[in-house]
Amino acid sequence: MRNSFFDRSLDARSIRERVLELDNAKVGFYSVGLYPASLAYNCAMQNEAGRLLLAVRPGRELLGAFSQDATDSMDSGHVETMLDMGSHRVNGQRTPNTLADLIQRCDLVVLSANSSYVEEDLLEACRLREELGREQVVLACLAGSFNHDPISNSAYVLCEKQPNLAFFSGFHRHGALRNPFDSFTANFCHPNALTAMLGAQLLDRLSPNIQVSPGVHNVEGQYIKAAKNMASVFAGFGYGFHQDNPGVLPTLLTLLLDQCLDQAATVSMARSDRQRLYHRQPIPLTELGYAVPRIEATLVRDGDFEKVRDHTFTQLTAMVADVRGSMMLPVSGQPTRNFQAGQIMAQQMREQGRCPASMEELESWCEAAGLRRGALEGLKSLRFWPQIARRYAIPVNDCSMVNLLYMAIYGRPVVKETAFQVMTESRELSNYCQESVRPIHSRRYAEALQNLEVPEALDLVVNAVIADNARSAMRRDVDLDDADNTGIPAYLKLMDVIESQLDQ
Repeated sequence: MRNSFFDRSLDARSIRERVLELDNAKVGFYSVGLYPASLAYNCAMQNEAGRLLLAVRPGRELLGAFSQDATDSMDSGHVETMLDMGSHRVNGQRTPNTLADLIQRCDLVVLSANSSYVEEDLLEACRLREELGREQVVLACLAGSFNHDPISNSAYVLCEKQPNLAFFSGFHRHGALRNPFDSFTANFCHPNALTAMLGAQLLDRLSPNIQVSPGVHNVEGQYIKAAKNMASVFAGFGYGFHQDNPGVLPTLLTLLLDQCLDQAATVSMARSDRQRLYHRQPIPLTELGYAVPRIEATLVRDGDFEKVRDHTFTQLTAMVADVRGSMMLPVSGQPTRNFQAGQIMAQQMREQGRCPASMEELESWCEAAGLRRGALEGLKSLRFWPQIARRYAIPVNDCSMVNLLYMAIYGRPVVKETAFQVMTESRELSNYCQESVRPIHSRRYAEALQNLEVPEALDLVVNAVIADNARSAMRRDVDLDDADNTGIPAYLKLMDVIESQLDQ
């Protein structure tokens, strides 16, 4: 899919005219949910409504994502302005905008549906662009979950499947965008640096309260959003269950943040367009706000340095802030919906003394508390987590917290009992946080020192002392399962289960 503001012309005059057109271009949001509608209300407050158009999905209402209390608190004049954004006049009558209307009148269209609809919307938008002769309209998405192909039973990040699709991400609280004094940051990412800069400028002009910066890391951005939605559930659980154990929370939240970024850095290495992303740009990445052109992590494997992670995207402040903000309990207002799902999970686990029997039970707990099932992208992403971890070869020590959450919901009954113990006992959870981040081979030595009565463990330690055999000793698959399991802490038992079932 080609996705650019410009055609392939080399004529300077036509390009100059196109640049001037974009200076006054409009942005459209299709399938309007809570975020686009809140953004539109912010624009209405700031008298910047003329640059933004909306189109709801057929059968939906423009303000349908808001609660009745939120709707009642809105200024009627601002609501009227929003309705104008979402419609046009035909013979004096207000007619709702459609996706075709947005593509005809806008130069940047954000498909704001969640992962259940966004792939279909993208196909339809591409068809309409060609039919209407508007192929220079740039398409973007903001879906924060993994997509799933039921035929192949595979999960993926849509921006990886469609590498030229732009991605827009910004952090906000419920109702915060309706605060006329608060301000927000966001990133608009497209693999072409010039397209990213122009798109970010269009979005940045929507409201003086919203600052949008460009970036090229659309795949990483979408992955981070899906990963942080899962992490936000765990963060909400941590705040809800361990509010009387504040010593656990800093470790838990730091690990959740770090693992989101480390996972995305691994995904970045798997990009098919990675070399083009850095070497064939019309302008340097430093012109977009990146401090350095590239940040890579290396690891010694078999005596050689091997590039294993690409952390360049972490220079996009808004993207990292989105992760951090989604895992914080706000001073005022409500936390994110995924965070609230974690709080509900904590409350029910405390009351019932067990993990959820199934994902369906957890979702029913959330719906009973007023959260819509379709809005919980973190729980949806968790369904496809094993497929995602295998697809991108994410090391088990970089996703140990998501693995723990997954086992608490999808594990066998005996595994759930262990997961419950780890998640609810402060000492077990802090030990799990500390030990689960170690690579598997490094833990073997620590376990061996505690099990010297096992011949294989003693041999491992002895071989480690001998420098010539140290490298081969690290590669040996030493099985300590024959040791007596009595007295083994719950967090170690669970780590063994996770490594055997998910690290495949």
